[in-house]
Amino acid sequence: MAKENFSEKDQAQIVAAIQAAEKETSGEIRVHIESTVSVDPIERAKEVFFELGMHQTEQKNAVLIYLAFNDHKLAIIGDAGIHQKVGDDFWQAEKDLMVNHFKKNEYALGLSLAIEQVGEKLKVHFPYQKEDVNELSDTISFGGQHD
Repeated sequence: MAKENFSEKDQAQIVAAIQAAEKETSGEIRVHIESTVSVDPIERAKEVFFELGMHQTEQKNAVLIYLAFNDHKLAIIGDAGIHQKVGDDFWQAEKDLMVNHFKKNEYALGLSLAIEQVGEKLKVHFPYQKEDVNELSDTISFGGQHD
């Protein structure tokens, strides 16, 4: 399992980034980390997206960052509501940002910075409303673990 690659401090940093980003938006952000992936990482990210119930957000504004740590593969996908607002170029820019940090073994920082930028886009297109509720867990999911 990939959890051993992230210290408690790293995990806390990533969760704090998710919580800070979500304070400004009705959007939802999740991070899922596995050791390896046997299929295309985008296809696996789509599976995880559904396994985590991310397709059920009211405004279709959930974003998943998926990482297969040992295989050095990642994907970032957004539900229809956010994807139509930002498009493929935005997702690619976030992947590039993470890869640049991952090459320096700055995994928590790379993830946190991408989360922050995703949060900024979500804030623009899906600003926080008083009646908003946190629809999805802010915790990192690892391997086949679901919460």
